[in-house]
Amino acid sequence: MTDENFVAGVPTPALTKMSEFDPEDEYRPEPEPEPLPPSWMDGSARIGIHTSIVGSYLNALEAARKLGCNALQIFSASPRTWQGGGSARIAEVDAQAFRARREELNLGPLVIHANYLINLASEQRMLQTRSIQAFHDEVVRAMALGADFLVVHPGARGEATASQAVATIIESVKQAAKRSQLGGLEILIENTAGMGTAMGSRLEEVAEILQGLSSLPVGACLDTAHLFAAGYDIKTEAGLAATLGQVDGSIGLDRVPVLHVNDSKIPLGGRVDRHESIGKGKIGAEAFQRILRHPRLGTMPPEGLVGRAFILETPIDEPGDDRRNVAALWELAGLKEKAPEAEKGFSMLTAALQKRISVQAKTRKKKSLNAETQSSQKKKVVKARKKSSSAGKSRTKKKRG
Repeated sequence: MTDENFVAGVPTPALTKMSEFDPEDEYRPEPEPEPLPPSWMDGSARIGIHTSIVGSYLNALEAARKLGCNALQIFSASPRTWQGGGSARIAEVDAQAFRARREELNLGPLVIHANYLINLASEQRMLQTRSIQAFHDEVVRAMALGADFLVVHPGARGEATASQAVATIIESVKQAAKRSQLGGLEILIENTAGMGTAMGSRLEEVAEILQGLSSLPVGACLDTAHLFAAGYDIKTEAGLAATLGQVDGSIGLDRVPVLHVNDSKIPLGGRVDRHESIGKGKIGAEAFQRILRHPRLGTMPPEGLVGRAFILETPIDEPGDDRRNVAALWELAGLKEKAPEAEKGFSMLTAALQKRISVQAKTRKKKSLNAETQSSQKKKVVKARKKSSSAGKSRTKKKRG
């Protein structure tokens, strides 16, 4: 050992030669793996119906299963009342149970339809503010339930111009989605029948709204009854081809992941929203067969869109109407053999519920008739008093004369 190996009497190790830096040795964090698509996005046909959450969110899933669906749509809360406070949120234990059961049943996509009271186009500041808050709550509930799509009507413009209303809708949606991590949730703007000053009856209006929301995950939901009532002839082969061409040229068929499949009680261009059971309305079964089998509206690429769903919103006038409409879609799509098995005799409208609804309807009708009778009697009394007063004045004039 030499003197160079000692420092202050303490032995030091010999220096080793440093190797040159290799850029390949630099730490590189592994990239996050791309999330796998959900199991229902396998290219299979997805057919569902709007199911009820009355009693429990889980009831909606069980109803979809029993009706022979593999997709579904629900409301996340009452669609005709403003929610507030705690009622605007879903308890995590309920949301978790819903997500787990949905995964077990392999139901998808899950579509949520927003509250009917929401008017994102309103020029009335108070109603617009309330609508923005209500739609924000819809977003929060949809994410809690693990929904794939949230459908909303654009609203009515009132006295505003169409261009002003489009700008208001865009701003309203942006405000509602602000500070929300949407994740896999996509907001869908639904076309309308065009009643009154409702926005969205023209495909160009829907496209303009989507263009203004390009920073958000958005698309369109097309309703067949609304298209027909708004003047788009999807009943004939030529009319369907022309309509799909207009959709593709404005919105883009690849941005329409959900179709509401409803027949119409209203003739072409009637501009009123009235749904009918499949094959019993003005559109007809033959037209729905063309729609359901059209390659551009399918779920197989390159023409179709994987995961696209056909969702029924048809009326349930008699027990079993819901099950029959679901079965009709599978049959018209030419996929009867591949349809999930429905539970024989099941319907969301039970005989007991139908009776209760009938009693409620009769009560409302009776109250309405009583109100009309009272109003008519009041008018008669007022008219008689006026006549008596007029006669009295006439007699007074004669006496004076």
